[in-house]
Amino acid sequence: MTRPTHRPLTLRDVSEASGVSEMTVSRVLRNRGDVSDATRKRVLETAKKLGYVPNKIAGALASNRVNLVAVIIPSMSNMVFPEVMTGITQVLEETELQPVIGITGYLPEKEEKVLYEMLSWRPSGVIIAGIEHTDASRAMLRASGIPVVEIMDVDGTPVDSVVGISHRRAGQKMAEAILKGGYKKIGFLGTKMALDHRARKRFEGFTETLAKNGVEIADREFYTGGSALAKGREMTQVLLEREPEIDFIYYSNDLIGAGGLLYVMEQGMAIPQDIGLSGFNGVSLLKGLPKQLTTMDACRLEIGRKAAEIIAASADGAASGPERVVLEPMISYGDTLRRP
Repeated sequence: MTRPTHRPLTLRDVSEASGVSEMTVSRVLRNRGDVSDATRKRVLETAKKLGYVPNKIAGALASNRVNLVAVIIPSMSNMVFPEVMTGITQVLEETELQPVIGITGYLPEKEEKVLYEMLSWRPSGVIIAGIEHTDASRAMLRASGIPVVEIMDVDGTPVDSVVGISHRRAGQKMAEAILKGGYKKIGFLGTKMALDHRARKRFEGFTETLAKNGVEIADREFYTGGSALAKGREMTQVLLEREPEIDFIYYSNDLIGAGGLLYVMEQGMAIPQDIGLSGFNGVSLLKGLPKQLTTMDACRLEIGRKAAEIIAASADGAASGPERVVLEPMISYGDTLRRP
């Protein structure tokens, strides 16, 4: 059997089916020009019935832009970024802009490749996670001629606009709260930090604050790979078997913190009297645990919304220049940290 030949529908197809000129079809689909309501309705209904989709690339050749916003993030499996995407989508759905996602896997070289491909489509803006990039990525962002918003982190020099929290300040605030709770022998569990810049900055702020108060980290353990409950249980067991006198563990994220909490509860330790625990990110999924893990809200939804608002304002010609939006994370004490 001969396979039917497929070709894309054109303005002429819509013109012939609706009985109007190609120019009129073009005016209707671009919402331009003086066209009667009846003709507009007939053209739109015909286009919908045929399944016609306008060629935005052809239109972009004239404007040098398409109504896409490149959103470049490390992962969608990490619970952090879907909430950021929700904030971005909530704002952009009220505009003509559409987000298109690129995933980097936390790899700088992959970020370069994703950025190169996305910028080749001439998007109307870029929202990109983090403030550390390769020289090549920074050069592409600077030369793009479009608004760029780096998100999640403000500890550094942005290319253009930036929206996020200070992760060093987040680490400092958690250290202050732990010290006020009377804990003295403190351990840390987290990711290997060569590529997780935000976790590294929290750790730096955390340890600097402890040191200023005469306290050193008693022990630490690092891991690679995705964050998981099983990983948190395993690492907590290793740490406490090695240093049984530890009375507080600070985890770089909530998922491994939740695994640690389950392990400590299984051992029958009194929480937060014998041992305290805290994480980071304020993951709402963990609210069903037997005890509520102390954590810190990373302002993810608001970061996504603010970033999208900057891009949308620029697209409307209402932007006044680069913006720096610094949000303040708040501690949720839960049940695993003694209050002062």
